[in-house]
Amino acid sequence: MTVSLSTSAPRRPAGGVVLRIPRTRASWILRPRALAVTLLLAVAVTFAFIVEVAYGEIDIPLAEVVAALTGGGDPATQMVVHDLRLPRALVGLMCGAAFGAAGTIFQTLTRNPLASPDVIGISAGAGTVATAGLLFGVGSGIGLQTFALAGGLGATAVIYTLAWKNGTTGYRIVLVGIGVAALCTSATSYLLLKAGVYQAQQALMWLTGSLNARDWTHVGPLATSLAVLLPCVAVLGPWLNGLQLGDETAKALGLPVQTARIALLLTGAALVSFACAAAGPIAFVALIAPQIALRLVNAPGPALIPSALVGSLVVLLGDVIGRLLLDGIELPVGVVSGVLGAPCLLWLLGRSNRTGSGG
Repeated sequence: MTVSLSTSAPRRPAGGVVLRIPRTRASWILRPRALAVTLLLAVAVTFAFIVEVAYGEIDIPLAEVVAALTGGGDPATQMVVHDLRLPRALVGLMCGAAFGAAGTIFQTLTRNPLASPDVIGISAGAGTVATAGLLFGVGSGIGLQTFALAGGLGATAVIYTLAWKNGTTGYRIVLVGIGVAALCTSATSYLLLKAGVYQAQQALMWLTGSLNARDWTHVGPLATSLAVLLPCVAVLGPWLNGLQLGDETAKALGLPVQTARIALLLTGAALVSFACAAAGPIAFVALIAPQIALRLVNAPGPALIPSALVGSLVVLLGDVIGRLLLDGIELPVGVVSGVLGAPCLLWLLGRSNRTGSGG
């Protein structure tokens, strides 16, 4: 099968070129800037991943890290890389991608840059039920993933049900989600008060968002879930593009609006839930990653792949900064992402206020 460049289609304002498959209706827009940004982000994520593995209490030269990752190097280096640091870096990479993709889904569905899973209660719902699991002795792995998934999907179901009124709209989802987030936060605080000192400390560290002590038991379930969910995001991408035009326009184009919204909400909630189960609700990654990606790509539609890459980059670099910033003190990545994300949230709020809209 060959692909030809359409000579009849004009170049798009954002720099896109229409590609068509001959003798079919199949076509898509190739945006050179988006492709270049995606490749550069992939290179940056790869470098951040290697740096994450290389630096810690014992620094390992980058060349030795690469050798250990490819099966070479001495046994001591291989042990540090494969047993201690590689699982941590993989969890950070995958959690960042999950948060970034989920943030794009929710912000596009609501057409509001403030509607990240942190704000509208999805992360809080996953956090509440996962905290209950931790207090019941579910330490990690599939058990905690199940608790977090139940919490995230449960919060999504409550938000969608309460926001329903002859359909749902973005602003109702946001307003109801803020209320659900407050309710879940209160429930989490109650659970922490009722827990023992050790259990409360363990849950509080997890709620902050941390990659500390992550091992291969965290990697397996998260990798399996993303292997299922990320292809679903790719398949649902055209629906997401249609929904950003508004419900009426999407219906006119033949899009099953409510079915598409439910499918995307469930997929986004599952991404957030599994990421929260592996590393906790790392603050603001799902908020800032789509905004950074959109500005880098400068495209009219949602930037799913760049957002996932930016999310991975933010988590990996945040974890490196948290480990190296203060000598002898290892800050959780959630603390670093909170410091970076709070100014972004204030900027988005100020921008929304100036424009008189949600974004």
